[in-house]
Amino acid sequence: MTIDLVPVWTLILALAVFMYVLLDGFDLGVGILFPFAPDDASRNAMMNSVAPIWDGNETWLILGGIGLFAAFPLAFAIIIPASYFPILVMLLGLIFRGVAFEFRMKEHRARFVWDNAFFWGSLLATFAQGVVLGSFVRGYTVQGRHFAGSMFDWVGPFPLAVGVGLVFGYVLLGATWLVTKTEGALQHWARSKARLALYGVVIFIVVVSIWTPLLEPRIAQRWFSWPNIAWLAPVPIACAIIAGWLWHSLYSVREGTPFLAAMALFLTGYAGLSISIWPNIVPHTISLWDAASSTKSQAFLLIGTLFLLPIIVMYTGWSYYVFRGKVKGDAGYH
Repeated sequence: MTIDLVPVWTLILALAVFMYVLLDGFDLGVGILFPFAPDDASRNAMMNSVAPIWDGNETWLILGGIGLFAAFPLAFAIIIPASYFPILVMLLGLIFRGVAFEFRMKEHRARFVWDNAFFWGSLLATFAQGVVLGSFVRGYTVQGRHFAGSMFDWVGPFPLAVGVGLVFGYVLLGATWLVTKTEGALQHWARSKARLALYGVVIFIVVVSIWTPLLEPRIAQRWFSWPNIAWLAPVPIACAIIAGWLWHSLYSVREGTPFLAAMALFLTGYAGLSISIWPNIVPHTISLWDAASSTKSQAFLLIGTLFLLPIIVMYTGWSYYVFRGKVKGDAGYH
């Protein structure tokens, strides 16, 4: 009897992608907000709020990339060539952002250089991730089992719009994170920026929700045919309720609720994306099962993954526990 490991690897890959988007999303959002902070002391506090944990957050990106390569090699062979340029921009942005953490606190005369590196690295990495996502949702030109498009297929209104939308989304995560980690004037400033970002996120959710079914008839059929429309209606309804909850929390005295609500909003969006493309891993042509490696390969890789995954989860949880609480003054990363 052959055990189907595709659902297991699908869950692992989905978890890795979602955890990366949430955890690295908020520190990229902090980086995008960075140059607009009220003063230099606020910028120090913003960087110190994410400096101890940002590199651990990127562990999920590595897990997602390796999981895609190992468990779904055909999907990897199509998605990566189709997204070479935005992935390169993303990696360069993450590198510049990482270097900025190390040098900003040590180089006082040229601090403005590393301030700019932190901002532009965060912005470009975020926008590039959005472009990759937009290209993924739109689908790729595939002939047989090969990518048949050009390296510039990602250039288009929909991928670029999703890139801008993800910038608003990460700014929302970053601003609500600062509401949780800071206090006083900086926290008040973060609340105001979170409200502005929420406007942008809601607008882009509406635009993308209308645009996506127009791009692909099968997605329209999935969402708007009967009885699917009745079964799937709770997803957009939950999204609207969570957006209202987030808006209300930004005007309350609660500090942790906005960040929780922002994460929940991302979760509903992730659920909607999963529903739209299921059961494909290369929209809208190749299914998870068609792209999967052999059962023996998946089983061998699963042994190591089931050993490492709990370690990653425990490390992530422990790091957030150790660095819990408010950022105080100049105490932080040096």
